[in-house]
Amino acid sequence: MNLAIWLTLAVYLVIMIGIGVYCRKLSSGVSEFVLGNRGIGAWFTAFAYGTSYFSAVIFVGYAGKFGWSYGVASTWIGMGNAIIGSLMPWLILGKRTRIMTKHLDSKTMPDYFEKRYFSHTLKTAAAVIIFLFLIPYTASVYNGLSRLFEKGFGIPYKYCIIGMAVFTAIYVIIGGYKATAMNDFVQGVFMLVGIVAVVLAVLDQHGGLTSSINAMGEIPTDSGETGLFNSILGPDPINLLGVVILTSLGTWGLPQMVQKFYAIKDDRAVKIGTIVSTVFAVIVAGGCYFLGGFGRLFVENVDGNPSGGFDAIVPAMMETLPDILFGIVIVLVLSASMSTLSSLVLTSSSTLTLDLVKPIMKEKMDEKKQVLIMRIFIAVFLTVSVVLAIFTLDNPQTIISTLMSISWGALAGAFLAPFMYGLFWKGVTKAAVWASFICGVGITVVHMCLYTLKIGNLDLPMTIGKLSLASPINAGAFAMLLGLVVVPLVSLITPKPDKEKVEKVFECYQKQEVKE
Repeated sequence: MNLAIWLTLAVYLVIMIGIGVYCRKLSSGVSEFVLGNRGIGAWFTAFAYGTSYFSAVIFVGYAGKFGWSYGVASTWIGMGNAIIGSLMPWLILGKRTRIMTKHLDSKTMPDYFEKRYFSHTLKTAAAVIIFLFLIPYTASVYNGLSRLFEKGFGIPYKYCIIGMAVFTAIYVIIGGYKATAMNDFVQGVFMLVGIVAVVLAVLDQHGGLTSSINAMGEIPTDSGETGLFNSILGPDPINLLGVVILTSLGTWGLPQMVQKFYAIKDDRAVKIGTIVSTVFAVIVAGGCYFLGGFGRLFVENVDGNPSGGFDAIVPAMMETLPDILFGIVIVLVLSASMSTLSSLVLTSSSTLTLDLVKPIMKEKMDEKKQVLIMRIFIAVFLTVSVVLAIFTLDNPQTIISTLMSISWGALAGAFLAPFMYGLFWKGVTKAAVWASFICGVGITVVHMCLYTLKIGNLDLPMTIGKLSLASPINAGAFAMLLGLVVVPLVSLITPKPDKEKVEKVFECYQKQEVKE
């Protein structure tokens, strides 16, 4: 790898830390550190949303695995991410989330659950769920980046993980959310330029787009059929739909995603951010999955699986790129990973501090002490996730897509329905929220024990028709959809919330209408 690429990487990291130092004085209070004082503009919020959404997990793990499974049809995942995962939540959740969370003065998702549903125990349970299930997602982010670094620079995997954690910790601990949002904007620009350049370069190795698509059509499936890997819906549209649901609908209930709406400046910023975020997702997610759809042209098929494993597919596609383009890939994936990682650790640390530690402290914690504790928790969270990432390196059950699916399935399965319904419907009950928490986490944990970890070694069915029961992706998608049914049903048969309290929560929308 030539000197120019090392210098590019060094300059990039210096810029990231420089932004953190610049934002240090702007992040002294809790609101500034966690939400940028609710004054983040449209472009910064849109890029923060997109870069938190798409990381090395997408570029390396999901693009490789699902590109292998579904061929060119995996591009539908990227389109689903753009429409269902970006456009629709901005349109449906963005404005109402900003208004209600500001009215309730809630800084985190657990804080929202407490003040919206008048329950401190809901707040505690949500905080514990967030801390536990953000860790496997963080490990998957390390996983994707480190495999590319190991291949490109020859640096051992564990040192890549540690280095990434240290650089992320520096600028998040120093600058808080404002530094994260500014860095996300810079990182997003790298991602947009990088994905376009890489897609064009990789396809050119097989004679361009048309030749590459034709070559994919000649590759047989495990059953010997041809013409499926370049077809519109691919060889397995049913399980492809499960991936689209998990990776798209999940953003509606992930704390690190919806909290971006807490911090956005005003309604006009929401409108602009909707457009910017959607275009960003079309290019980045669409490009990643489209690229991954050609993985079978670059990696040998060994008994139905790629040589080197699913997480090695995209790095293998990068091997033949010129040094300068490989350098672009490194910065692209580093940008995507550090932006996601910074969002995850900030979400986790603020949740632990504000929703778990602060309520149990006998002495009142001033804002300076709260920010200090959040900074300490950032370091703790990164350390735990680094250990998990290194520990799971050689475990075939902990490939990137599995780790992410477990995290998204539990978090979005538990939170999506009560968060969304709570913005619109006064009749949601506390019991319904508990039911959603139990279903989301319960389905994920039971499935993980039975299928991923194989505890008990039971002889369980693996499929129903073409639907894979062993897939953590399908389990996560099911948990999300079930919550959307469970919450209204339980709300209809359980004691109604205090009408007067609920009216006070929802009066924020009436005030907004008068203001407009």
